[in-house]
Amino acid sequence: MHVIGTVGLPGSGKGEAATVARENGIPVVTMGDVVRQETADRGLDPAKDHGKVAQALRDENGPAAIAERSLPMIEDRLEDHETVLIDGIRSDTEVDVFEERFGSEFTLVSIEAPFELRAERIDDRGRDVGEDEGGEGLAARDERERGFGMDDAMDRADVVVENTDTLEAFHDRMQSIVEAGTTSDSEATTESSTEVHQP
Repeated sequence: MHVIGTVGLPGSGKGEAATVARENGIPVVTMGDVVRQETADRGLDPAKDHGKVAQALRDENGPAAIAERSLPMIEDRLEDHETVLIDGIRSDTEVDVFEERFGSEFTLVSIEAPFELRAERIDDRGRDVGEDEGGEGLAARDERERGFGMDDAMDRADVVVENTDTLEAFHDRMQSIVEAGTTSDSEATTESSTEVHQP
C-alpha cells in the first residue's frame, strides 16, 4: 500500500500531477470534490462559492473535516489498488489525518511555482471565475489557503517539486515519484527549474 498526497498553492500543478497518476492507473481522490459536492448540496455555485464552503466545512466540523470525509474514499480505492493519490491537501491538520491513518506508507509531495507563473496557468486553463465576474482572485485564494495552514503543510513535505519548467519535464518528475514514492537527490534533474529535492 502507498498513499501519495500533493500540496501546493493554486496553479502550482496539482491537477497535472493527478493526470500523471491516472495515466499510470492510479486512482485519484480529489479533496476539492468533497467541497464541490457540499457546495452543490447547499444550492450554491461551485465556481464562485467553493472557497466559502471549504471554510464553512472547517468552521462547522473542525479543521480536519475535509480530510476525514476523504478517508473512506481513499480506503475504498485501496481495496483494489496498491497506490492512491490524494489531490489537494491544504493544511498541516490534514497531513496529520493522513499520517495517522497511513503512517510510513504516506508520502507528501509539495508542488511549488512562483505567483506570476501560477496566475498565467490559471488564466490559460480558463475554468476559474475571475474577480471581474464575482470570483476570487489568485492573491485572495493564496491568502485563504495559507489561512488553512498550507505553508505548514508544504514545510512538512517528503518531496518538493519546483514546477517552473515545461509540462513534459514536470510530468517526468511526477512519473518518478509515482513509480518510486520518493525521488532521491541523486535522481533529481540537472535543470534547476525542474528540481526535485527532499527537504
